[in-house]
Amino acid sequence: MSQRNLTLLTDLYELTMMQGYFEEKDANETVIFDAFYRTNPGGNGYAICAGLEQVIEYIKDLHFEEDDVDYLRSTGLFGEDFLEYLRHFKFSGDIYAIPEGTVVFPREPLVKVIAPIMEAQLVETALLNIINHQSLIATKAARVVYAAGGDGVMEFGLRRAQGPDAGIYGARAAMIAGCIGTSNVLCGKMFNVPVKGTHAHSWIMSFPDELTAFRTYARLYPSACILLVDTYDTLKSGVPNAIKVFQEMKEAGIPLTFYGIRLDSGDLAYLSKKAKKMLDDAGFPDAVISASNDLDESLINSLKIQGAAINSWGVGTNLITSKDCPSFGGVYKLAAILDKKSGKFVPKIKLSENAEKITNPGNKCIKRIYSRETGKIIADLICLEGEKYDENNSLLLFDPIETWKKTHLAPNTYHLRDLMVPVFKDGECVYESPAVMDIQAYCRKELDTLWDESRRLVNPHEVHVDLSNELWHMKNQLLDSYHFSE
Repeated sequence: MSQRNLTLLTDLYELTMMQGYFEEKDANETVIFDAFYRTNPGGNGYAICAGLEQVIEYIKDLHFEEDDVDYLRSTGLFGEDFLEYLRHFKFSGDIYAIPEGTVVFPREPLVKVIAPIMEAQLVETALLNIINHQSLIATKAARVVYAAGGDGVMEFGLRRAQGPDAGIYGARAAMIAGCIGTSNVLCGKMFNVPVKGTHAHSWIMSFPDELTAFRTYARLYPSACILLVDTYDTLKSGVPNAIKVFQEMKEAGIPLTFYGIRLDSGDLAYLSKKAKKMLDDAGFPDAVISASNDLDESLINSLKIQGAAINSWGVGTNLITSKDCPSFGGVYKLAAILDKKSGKFVPKIKLSENAEKITNPGNKCIKRIYSRETGKIIADLICLEGEKYDENNSLLLFDPIETWKKTHLAPNTYHLRDLMVPVFKDGECVYESPAVMDIQAYCRKELDTLWDESRRLVNPHEVHVDLSNELWHMKNQLLDSYHFSE
């Protein structure tokens, strides 16, 4: 897929606000925006951050072509001075972000943009579009992979994805979260990830009979021979014919390196157990039994409980669309404005009648706190930039809303890690995105830092995201400063 200029991939009000800043304010006023989300998707206990590589590509190519300027002129909304400014537009700010594949939690900034206000405003829509989508699918895929309990999960939802981009980048996100392969060939080419697949019912139906179809497929792909056995009758025709082909391959001296059957309909628990016995009795105990058919983490978990003899899972529609939770809900909020006289950031806060929508002000960073004994996450701490912590000292954590809920960490019992890394400095990229399979390996380690109670599919334990004492006081001082008369 060729590189596209996504500069106009934005909401109109970003551009109208930009023109307002250009005309009415100091267009070079430096601000801080935070991109974060408020609730874990799908009732999950965490999310997986994904999409940063595409954000980087977008920022690097951020510019207005002449035909972009002509189009904006045609709307009648923009003046010539502003359009002239756009002709020379280039992102010049700083961006910090949590690396892809990291386990993340609500309310902590996934991306922090420090830039002139016009630049920071423009990137909002595309940044959220990219991060929201890939983080959503990565989180969904992580749930599916967890339910599979170590069995391989293949992503093959391309035909059901909401368009080419959703199919490509959704598959990328699924690979980050632990899928062993994707059916999406273009994704495989673009990101150097494994592509996998079997055959459709149409392959079987195009031959005079099922056995001939199986034999032909086995001859073509002897080292990847997964046969779809439910076209006619799974137990009376499909599995017996598959076994016959495997016997013929064995007798011909063809190594059975990767072979087995796929079930795509019917009672998967019952059929898989029956098929497993037939394969074992025929001398093929290591044959793969793969299943598909509108699977998701709940159905996989149920099949596991039922003792289904399935050890490979193909998941399509419900994964690539995150069907039960189709949006991530990430937002982008102003957190501070630089005071030129003092050189310090003035914190800004958004108020709301809904407590969860009140933002955290200021120039912030995130410190993840791990238990030294177990390596598991204790909590995340949102701090103001520049705050210092010493692991040799005790640390008091408290819930920012229900402040009586406190945790005291003794000296040398915990470990701190800064989550955010610099991505752009003065408009230049200073971060190199790892390969997708390297991100997957990192994500696997990240997931291992969660307690099992936080990974369970239903009613997971909440990992707390606390505010530092300094940030908590700043926030409450700002809240107290807003007194509105009736």
